Amino acid sequence: MTPAALADLVRSSAVQVLSARGLDHAALPDQVTIERPRNPEHGDYATNLALQVAKKVGLAPREFAEALAEELSLAGELAAAEVAGPGFLNLRLAADAQGDLVSRVLSAGDAYGTGDVLTGRKINLEFVSANPTGPIHLGGTRWAAVGDALGRILAAQGAEVTREYYVNDAGAQIDRFAESLIAAAKGEAAPEDGYAGAYISDIAAQVLRREPSALSLDGAERHRIFRAAGMELMLEEIKKSMHEFRTDFDVYFHESSLHDRGAVASVIEDLKRNDSLYEADGAWWLRTTAHGDDKDRVVIKGDGVPAYIAADIAYLKDKIDRGFGLCFYMLGADHHGYIVRLKAAAAAIGSDPAVVEVLIGQMVNLISDGKPVRMSKRAGTVITMEDLVEAVGVDAARYELSRYSVDSTLDIDLDLLRKHSNDNPVFYVQYAHARLASLQRNAADLGITATGAPELALLTHPREGDLIRTIGEFPSVLTKAAELREPHRVARYLEGLAAAYHKFYDAARVLPQGDEEATPLTHARLALCEAARQVLANGLRLLGVSAPERM
Repeated sequence: MTPAALADLVRSSAVQVLSARGLDHAALPDQVTIERPRNPEHGDYATNLALQVAKKVGLAPREFAEALAEELSLAGELAAAEVAGPGFLNLRLAADAQGDLVSRVLSAGDAYGTGDVLTGRKINLEFVSANPTGPIHLGGTRWAAVGDALGRILAAQGAEVTREYYVNDAGAQIDRFAESLIAAAKGEAAPEDGYAGAYISDIAAQVLRREPSALSLDGAERHRIFRAAGMELMLEEIKKSMHEFRTDFDVYFHESSLHDRGAVASVIEDLKRNDSLYEADGAWWLRTTAHGDDKDRVVIKGDGVPAYIAADIAYLKDKIDRGFGLCFYMLGADHHGYIVRLKAAAAAIGSDPAVVEVLIGQMVNLISDGKPVRMSKRAGTVITMEDLVEAVGVDAARYELSRYSVDSTLDIDLDLLRKHSNDNPVFYVQYAHARLASLQRNAADLGITATGAPELALLTHPREGDLIRTIGEFPSVLTKAAELREPHRVARYLEGLAAAYHKFYDAARVLPQGDEEATPLTHARLALCEAARQVLANGLRLLGVSAPERM
């Protein structure tokens, strides 16, 4: 029985208790809180429902708890329901109910943990969106791991998720990128405000291989060729890096397309007509202060040129026109101001500002030998995705970047992530999965094969109960991770599951030794171990991390 199923049972029992007394049950919460007691001797689960609502329904908390315990004692899923203190209720699952959970996991397989709370929601998830002027840096790498994991988690709750990369190819930074390529092609130093690094020389050489006469052309045409070809080559490298990092996008949306097809000009005219823009000091302004901004923002500058926010508004409108009911923007630490601006943009085009959700990610630092790592081999100035992957591998990089809340600065200890020890979180979780897979292989080598349904009611050891209850928490962990947009909850859960398994394995022997014969308990424990392996595999897959069967 999962905690969610137990919560439903407690609520339905509470409805019965109140109805039998002629009391209104409207005060009951839609979702009853079920928790694991800190002291296992107090039971498998506990609820404070009686304390929470007793006064609202006209009962003393302990009186309500006692009546609820009596009602729950009629349920076959529970071995005991005991009142504690002023009205807490401690619950112990029946052995059959615990075994039923193992069967559910084995039956569901890869689908165990998935839900349908987001079924029917069409979500646009835009993340990374780094300027196509250089390799993906560490901040973008964090979003690549977290954004992709979030997309997997939202999809696991039934959402239709589109992963989108916004290519900023219409700004002055692309012109500076082109001029930097031209300088490198000439063997000159990069312009003062340009881009440097070995990758610039690499791309410049590739442009010349495509267009051998590019440097002999007049200034404007030379700039056009280096700009177009250079950006195309850089974007190809970004896509390749992302794919190797197991992050693939459904859409690469080019900012320039909004200007080329008149979408920016069109949305500006619409905003002028509906009075969302006002004119002052020769410019056109969006009323962002109405949504908490410290000042209104210029959309059309005094020279008639659209400000950057104009394309943002057109882009958001394009997303909404494509049918997305929720649009995520995953931005860097210096983009807090964009939250109110994007919500103001949504209101200006006639949409609910709630259609916009902005997640802000903090900085990432690499530590090696106790010191910060500051220089990239290829980019020269910033540490890149390739640097991190080369140092620790894709699995360790993705897992480490996903196991912390994005609103906290992250220091990655490269030395720790290279270790094959339990101090390394990704190794700890993957090793648990490999150990479980090895257990099934060893059972097969011993000729132990399933003969009918295992007697799962035999799983009564305290460590078996701990492991089963931890397995049962997986669906609610995924629901909460999707609700709060926090993939790190999955990583932390997997570490707890791995710990529960290791403790179980140390306390309860699974396979027979020597001349011993396999018993019904052997088969029950093997089924429990397979359920644990399945959940570890499911969780790692949602983080985009492999689940090795041998290590």
